[in-house]
Amino acid sequence: MALEEQSQAFQAAREEAEASKRAVQSFIVGQDAAIDQLFWSILAEGHVLLEGLPGMGKTMLVRTVADIMRLRFSRIQFTPDLMPSDITGTTMVQQSAEGKQSFSFHHGPIFSNIVLADEINRATPKTQSALLEAMAEKTVTVMGETNTLPAPFFVLATQNPIDLEGTYPLPEAQVDRFLCKVLMPYPSKEDLKEIVKRTVLQEHEPFTPLMEAEQLLEIQQMVKKVLVSDDVLDFAVQCILCTHHDEEKAPPLIRQYVRFGAGPRGLQGMLRLAKARAFMEGRYHVSKNDIIAVIKPVLRHRLFLNFEGEASGMSIDHLLDEVIDAVAEKGRVR
Repeated sequence: MALEEQSQAFQAAREEAEASKRAVQSFIVGQDAAIDQLFWSILAEGHVLLEGLPGMGKTMLVRTVADIMRLRFSRIQFTPDLMPSDITGTTMVQQSAEGKQSFSFHHGPIFSNIVLADEINRATPKTQSALLEAMAEKTVTVMGETNTLPAPFFVLATQNPIDLEGTYPLPEAQVDRFLCKVLMPYPSKEDLKEIVKRTVLQEHEPFTPLMEAEQLLEIQQMVKKVLVSDDVLDFAVQCILCTHHDEEKAPPLIRQYVRFGAGPRGLQGMLRLAKARAFMEGRYHVSKNDIIAVIKPVLRHRLFLNFEGEASGMSIDHLLDEVIDAVAEKGRVR
């Protein structure tokens, strides 16, 4: 393909993705930052942790994205009695008219393009592991038979930040499998008024799907081809190192309050999400500003506080602000 044709295909794909994002923003009020980060994650083929109070529109956001992109959607409500087979599916014995018996696999709700794992921390670790294994391998194995999940495949898991009774927090190693953690804050006064207008005082016009699964897969391949220079890569590496308490150039608060910083998967995630952000802005290369923009969503669930940090109620996002200030000044990014 000639360079001009590649450029035209790139811009056409970006416009398709941008139109889909604007359609979601026209329906979901006051969550533009969360929508941006969610779209970056989808283009980067990453799974997402969504955190917000009940009623913030988490389910509506995920369902709207699935409808706009014409993707198969399923929602799994996680509860303590949920079994792994309730997610992955089960093998059943079937008997023919002649009396012959055979096994037949019945797909569970995980066989969708977008899976909303609602309140994932309410299920037992065994059930959580079944989902997280499928996330990592994009396959499900039942009775020795491996079944491939549909493409594209994303898991968007929600957690309630205030209700911890009867929950099973995700282990650190499993949380690391999510590309990013997206926060859905409480809406402003004006956003609250607009939400009521759109949902109670008038009917919202139905929207038309703007993309197909095949188009999304093509866009994901384009995102992978976005370039990262050695200078930007060094900058991203420095960001990761500054999250470690034993790093000489780490900010003082990191050295004081952090037990574990981000690892290699955090660096990979930053570059993947930064590529998606650059693509959405119509650029063929990642900039340092892209790296800075994705630090919080990619790293906020990959930093773990020590006892002093937990006791003082230190905010992870505040610590990441310190990292951003440190690396931005050193990298002369403003």
